[in-house]
Amino acid sequence: MPGMVILTRRWAIASDDFVFPGAFELFIRMIWWIGILVLYSIHKGKFNCTGGGLLHSYLLVLLILLAAIICAVSAIVYISMQGTISNPGPRKSLPKLLYTRLGLYIPELVWAVVGAIWVSDTDVRCERTVVNVVFWTVIASWVIIIFTVVAVVIVFDPLGGKKTLYLADDINRNLESSQSGQLFYNVKKTATRVWETRIRLLCCCIMQDDDHRVAFTSIAELFRTYFSDTDLVPSDIAAGLTLLHQEQDKVENCPKEPEEVLCHSHLSHVTDDLDIELENAAHYMQFAAAAYGWPYYIYTNPCTALCKLNGDCCRNSPTDSDIIGGDRLNFHFGSILKITGLQYRDFIHISFHNKIFEIPFFVALDHKKEAIVVAVRGTLSFEDLLTDLSAECEDLTLEDVLENGFVHKGITQAANYIYRRLINDGILNQAFTIAPEYKLVIVGHSLGGGTASILAIMLRNSFPTLRCYAFSPPGGLLSKSLADYSKRFIVSVIVGKDLVARLSMPNMEDLKRRIVRIVAHCNRPKYQILLYGCWYEVFGGDPDNFPTELDGRSQDALTQPLLAEESLMMHRSPSYNAIEDESPLNAPPQYPHLYLPGKIIHIVEETSSRRWCSSDVKYTARWSKETAFSNILISPKMITDHMPDVVLKALNNLTEEKASCITCQIEGDFHSNTV
Repeated sequence: MPGMVILTRRWAIASDDFVFPGAFELFIRMIWWIGILVLYSIHKGKFNCTGGGLLHSYLLVLLILLAAIICAVSAIVYISMQGTISNPGPRKSLPKLLYTRLGLYIPELVWAVVGAIWVSDTDVRCERTVVNVVFWTVIASWVIIIFTVVAVVIVFDPLGGKKTLYLADDINRNLESSQSGQLFYNVKKTATRVWETRIRLLCCCIMQDDDHRVAFTSIAELFRTYFSDTDLVPSDIAAGLTLLHQEQDKVENCPKEPEEVLCHSHLSHVTDDLDIELENAAHYMQFAAAAYGWPYYIYTNPCTALCKLNGDCCRNSPTDSDIIGGDRLNFHFGSILKITGLQYRDFIHISFHNKIFEIPFFVALDHKKEAIVVAVRGTLSFEDLLTDLSAECEDLTLEDVLENGFVHKGITQAANYIYRRLINDGILNQAFTIAPEYKLVIVGHSLGGGTASILAIMLRNSFPTLRCYAFSPPGGLLSKSLADYSKRFIVSVIVGKDLVARLSMPNMEDLKRRIVRIVAHCNRPKYQILLYGCWYEVFGGDPDNFPTELDGRSQDALTQPLLAEESLMMHRSPSYNAIEDESPLNAPPQYPHLYLPGKIIHIVEETSSRRWCSSDVKYTARWSKETAFSNILISPKMITDHMPDVVLKALNNLTEEKASCITCQIEGDFHSNTV
């Protein structure tokens, strides 16, 4: 931090990023140099074979060249270790060393060609051992050259030239404001085009239509806006994340903020209500998980799933009119039957059709709960990912309910698609014709949970008794007015430090501000931060005692960046201007605050005892407010806590524990009455 400027352009690598790759190259070069030196010493005076003169010159020059490279790499590693992330001053001589090292690649390339020619010469009659050593030396030279080229491609920033120009323009205050504005517009336009190209390449394997092109542009603009104002390189972000994780662990046992817990009332009806909802959630989570089809079933039953599906999937296969979309081997439907425990006749409609803004779902009769269940699948394809990332806001105005409610654009379009299918195609009418006394329940996990929530809001007027269970829905989903309205009929279930439930643009901006602040105020070199961070993540231990924004410094010291303006930010963004604001909910105005839907059940891991072959995890659940999810928490479990099998396991653990407590209480009362 900031990215280095080499050859008049900015690169996605900082001057303190050469410690680990340099140390690795130094290790390889030293072994290589010692091996060549031993070989030369052993065969000194024995180069009188055919081609021996060229071999002698080759080894001698190679020794000198390797020694020069070792000296250059050692200097690069030493200089790169100096200073801190926010203080690149001690590393100001590094570009000159890099130019020297790049210059040494020219003779190395030439000598690799010479070695290849010598090895391939059929007239050479030297010892086979010498030939083999030279052969592997040539191979090693070409491998290092190829890896260097790949590394250059990886750290190449397509916007490097534009950013360097803009930084120079920002420093030169004599430029006309119109010139500066036009240059900045060109930078933004180019950045959007670069991000759009990256997304197109990532999604090259899917068919692209007008909807995809619109989504690509929208997502590219989103990424461009988020990443445009900081000069962070990937290693800075990694260092910031490991520092934030240790900081969070240091304060984890501190008293909770008042808004984190909605209620700890001693009233029994509150506890009873939570227990009922947990029992319902555990039941309906099976439907939400089943919507993923065979990938989820095989993931949770890796040893037996394929055998069971091969044996059962062809039995009672549905007609073509029952299933929409591809399920040639009937694996999806067979998996849904296995997970839900329902019969084929219980399914009203199943759709595996999947495009951007159009996600799979099924409608089934749940006789145990006397409900018509609409289960929506979560993210499982590139199309689903594009739907997730289409995170712009749009209005959702419902007649006789609310005005000017904001919702996640991509997920709302997915909900509109399912709404049209359910209503216009008469799927719900067919279901209620079969079971008119049943209630309507909509469920989903992740993207499916967000879609189910917005779909429930759309259907609420037509079905007043409707209930919705959203498992791990995206955090940036509903505006405050819609979130409050949805508390009447939607229950969200969040496990632990789930990342997706905390994902919103304001939270991402807050994370960026925290990363910038914590790396700017840390006095450790980056390589030390990353080394200890890797050790801490893998083996645990005590968090490192580094300076943070919580360590009692004066507020003036905390709010002023330690870097020069041109090093910290590409331009004065809202993120920079708001760096002094301690509120995690404060965010640039272009990102409206969107919240989780409905009432929120937060399940946290209470205890975890690990054995050789298994782990015994205990969970607790409580009602929480949406403001408890206004920060992204860095943890190794931030991804695993989102997985559907973990959510189902946590819910089953809670319901089983509750059932065992009731059984123990009944048995205790029985023994007391007997006595």
